[in-house]
Amino acid sequence: MNFIDTHSHIYLQEFDQDRTSVVENALNEGVKEILLPNVDSGSIDSMLRLCKAFPENCFPMMGLHPTSVKENVEDELAIVEKLLKEHTFIAIGEIGIDLYWDKTFLAEQEEAFRYQVRLAKKHNLPIVIHSRDSFDELFALMDELYTPELKGVFHCFTGNENQAQKIISDYNFKLGIGGVLTFKNSGLADQIKNIDLSHLILETDAPYLAPVPYRGKRNQPVYIPLIAQKLAEVKKISIEEIAEITTKNAKELFNL
Repeated sequence: MNFIDTHSHIYLQEFDQDRTSVVENALNEGVKEILLPNVDSGSIDSMLRLCKAFPENCFPMMGLHPTSVKENVEDELAIVEKLLKEHTFIAIGEIGIDLYWDKTFLAEQEEAFRYQVRLAKKHNLPIVIHSRDSFDELFALMDELYTPELKGVFHCFTGNENQAQKIISDYNFKLGIGGVLTFKNSGLADQIKNIDLSHLILETDAPYLAPVPYRGKRNQPVYIPLIAQKLAEVKKISIEEIAEITTKNAKELFNL
């Protein structure tokens, strides 16, 4: 079985002591590709170093995370645009709206999202959307910006079935399914049980949101099979089928 972790921040300082073994452990468990969304200008160097160390396994994205959208947003976006011309990236990400931590810069987050969607279209890249407490705001933006050539994923999907159906039917986007699926009271299993597997991809969002039985600990790509096993139980099919279909979905979306 081969898996793809479509969203992992293993270039962050939480992995400074054992980053190489974290990647090697994942490879040994069949997680053959690890996709790395950027955060802001401070994370670029460590992300690119990791991709240079594992060029067959780790693949970078370029974008400005919504929680990093502050007064200097124009400077940050200029760096994103510059690097897109200088390096090869598999997606624009992670971008979006986050209203969980702070609503101060909502207008700036919305404009940063518009700007980065335009970059995605210019460079013919998919987008990876962060949507914490912000589905309504993002749906309004997507209704404004969506055109059929735009592809992407709502990463760490924790919405309801109606929101999932809108994402699929209106935008033809994927849903990123992670450790939250294994949480006893998340309710996510019920919300996606009727969603066809062709619309789902797997992710960890490491170091965050580790699946049961590691909930509360540092997440890492080696836990992807635990998420896949839970999804297999929800869908009442084998984990081998989950691996095959979600890997195919990820390879098509990110042109791997």
